[in-house]
Amino acid sequence: MSHKEDNEGKRSSHRTELYGSIPPKCLPIVYHPDYNITFMGLEKLHPFDAGKWGKVIHFLKEEQFITDGNIVKAREATEEDLLVVHTKRYLNRLKWSLVVATITEIPPLVFLPNFLVQRKVLRPLRTQTGGTIMAGKLAVERGWAINVGGGFHHCSGDKGGGFCAYADITLAIKFLFERVEGISRATIIDLDAHQGNGHERDFLDDGRVFIMDMYNPYIYPGDGYAKRAIKKKVELDWGTEDSEYLQKVGIHSEGALNEVRPDIIVYNAGTDILDGDPLGGLSVSPLGIIRRDEIVFRAARRRGIPILMVTSGGYQKKTARIIADSILNLQQQGLIGAEAMEGEGSSPLVSSMMATSGSAGSRFTAI
Repeated sequence: MSHKEDNEGKRSSHRTELYGSIPPKCLPIVYHPDYNITFMGLEKLHPFDAGKWGKVIHFLKEEQFITDGNIVKAREATEEDLLVVHTKRYLNRLKWSLVVATITEIPPLVFLPNFLVQRKVLRPLRTQTGGTIMAGKLAVERGWAINVGGGFHHCSGDKGGGFCAYADITLAIKFLFERVEGISRATIIDLDAHQGNGHERDFLDDGRVFIMDMYNPYIYPGDGYAKRAIKKKVELDWGTEDSEYLQKVGIHSEGALNEVRPDIIVYNAGTDILDGDPLGGLSVSPLGIIRRDEIVFRAARRRGIPILMVTSGGYQKKTARIIADSILNLQQQGLIGAEAMEGEGSSPLVSSMMATSGSAGSRFTAI
């Protein structure tokens, strides 16, 4: 996108409910119960835990880090919001249950009337998408933000796939470019096990967006065309474990942020790197995931760059607990929270956690 096109976009920005003011008492953690997909058990036909987002919130409440009153309630992205990135033709195609069944990899959806598919499957994904857009603005205002959902990195403006129906990462960045003064460069650090081909296709010719993608190249999507957008590409071997993985996270995230200083970091923190994940093919421990997130947040904090985290893929029941533990560790390290400040070392939570392992195979693709 040229700067001329961007300026035209700023002049024609639509009215949105996603950029409203948020009370100062609220932590910049975004969630809504509507994130969770439950409908006649159909959600169980995909390995993705379609209720993991609510479980993360439950664990954070148990640890008394959050309450219903101090987190931000996500709003559903409207069609006008989605049209900032998506084509009208693509959004119209989502009115066909066959298309949604293909994108979400839940074949029985093809037999349901589309109004049910919209209500039970796409509305939760639109609400998560709205949450990512809201979290982008909050990150700029507060220095950090976490959308407990989102991270639909296989969806581009005109094509969905891998359980990703809306391009929330692209949308969050485009909203910031169009609406927030001083935000003109973004870096995406995509550490999900899968290549983030959706946002890569969207930003292929946009020099304002620097993409670092670290992934298993032997699994879905294998999108060679989209790889052209990756400025720092790190391809991992099958079964990569903590030591090698964390070394590469540290070296390459530092390198990416040293190469171009962005105004915002969008961190796609997929947990499908976990050992035993049926789709990711990597062997990182729960402790490794927690340490990974700490490395990325510490790099952002050290440079004073706002960071937005989305949770993306992760296909084991235990991932919700790991995400919650990672958020708690970030708080204990002073990297998030009401009075976030830079700290060194690892918290007792990180020090005491033990790794678990397992293995499985699957025909499904991924977030």
